[in-house]
Amino acid sequence: MSDVITQAKKEIAAIVGVRNLLDQDNDKAAYEHEWRGHFHNLRAAFVVTPGNTQEVSDVVKICCKYKIPMIPQAGNTGLVAAGVPFGKGTEAIISVKRLKSVRSIDTLENTIVVDSGCTLQQVQDAAKASNRLFPLSIGSQGTCQIGGNIGSNAGGITVLRYGNMRELVLGLEVVLPDGEIWHGLRRLRKDNTGYDLKQLFIGGEGTLGIITAAVLKLFPIPAGKITGFLGLESPEQALECLSLMREASGEWLTSFEIMPRAGIELVTSNYPDCRDPLPDGQYPWYVLFEIAPSTKNEAFQEDIEEMLAGCFENELVLDAVIAQSEQQSTQLWQIRETLVEAQRIPGASIKHDVSVPVSKVPEFLNRAYDACQKVVPGCRPLPFGHLGDGNIHYNVSQPENMTHDDYMAFMHAMNEDVHNIVVELGGSISAEHGIGYLKIAENLRFKPAVEIALMSKIKKALDPDGLMNPGKMVPID
Repeated sequence: MSDVITQAKKEIAAIVGVRNLLDQDNDKAAYEHEWRGHFHNLRAAFVVTPGNTQEVSDVVKICCKYKIPMIPQAGNTGLVAAGVPFGKGTEAIISVKRLKSVRSIDTLENTIVVDSGCTLQQVQDAAKASNRLFPLSIGSQGTCQIGGNIGSNAGGITVLRYGNMRELVLGLEVVLPDGEIWHGLRRLRKDNTGYDLKQLFIGGEGTLGIITAAVLKLFPIPAGKITGFLGLESPEQALECLSLMREASGEWLTSFEIMPRAGIELVTSNYPDCRDPLPDGQYPWYVLFEIAPSTKNEAFQEDIEEMLAGCFENELVLDAVIAQSEQQSTQLWQIRETLVEAQRIPGASIKHDVSVPVSKVPEFLNRAYDACQKVVPGCRPLPFGHLGDGNIHYNVSQPENMTHDDYMAFMHAMNEDVHNIVVELGGSISAEHGIGYLKIAENLRFKPAVEIALMSKIKKALDPDGLMNPGKMVPID
């Protein structure tokens, strides 16, 4: 195999240039790193960074010729080990990081065409410069790349209004597992001429091809926004508030996030820039919401405040604050965004990215708490996330008197119990992070056999040799 890899590297270097083929340990290290630290000593044969779509195609054809497995990689910020190697040093990582051009923006069509190596922040900024909005918003937007966002069908805090990445993509350009280029950069809102092929690659985690460019939807910039922070007694009350808020604001309700008191305390006690927005009381649960009117409406904020007053009268809300400036809005969101990082402070965390029907969230939270306490008494659940679309990040910190390794030994048992509850409630064990390598066994346990068989048939049809991101999402025969 070493002779084959040596010859392949020689041919690839002639295409992309010697400095764009990395085979030294120090140069490869950043690409071989798994973000959550669940997997170590991951090794690739080499890393290649093509500079355009044709170079990607040529590299893939060489890898196919020598039967070298390929790992498509964007920003490598994924959370399920979908973009890292597991082939004991025999795989080639193909990074799209040099494909970073904004090809065009059309404000009449409300579209933007971008290379897959563009960061999400770069796309957001390009849209804003043209007085448009690209609404996908996630914590890693400064480093994650569009190819990865598409490959993982990214969600984030605006799904309630704009949908997942799947709803934001009009067309794709993809290098297929044999090196052929599919030129699917169509800007059409209606195209009823056959199977919607782009959907195979959105959420496909690079198992069916390498996305090199995309046509994305843009939207008008909202005329304003209302950001609020609520203190509540229970998730049930939060759901009632969600219903009332939807009635009052319709599709303008952009975000509706839930957090427990423990999360607020964790953030405000460890990050001086984050202050408790409701310092006069300690409430079991909190909601952060944002409403973004599409048109100017001076009475709209009064309508929302009237709706909140009704929530107070009905004892659905115990306390509330509405941001009076952009700075205050940013400060409220900083609490939610910092909570992701702050979870590291209590020690090891067993994480679950799950979704259930919105109406079932309170039942899920109650049942999951009891189940986790049975597995590890004294564990500290810290559930938070996108209540508006039923996606809860049910993360559970280790007990204070337990070591990291001892606690993580219970990960499989806790995952099993939490996921059992999710599926019983009609939910999904992966709401927005994907399957990758981390969850493939769990997915096989829950997903109907006919669906696994269909996925495997599609994989076999497009990638008969199983060279494109093997071992991720779809089981290897």
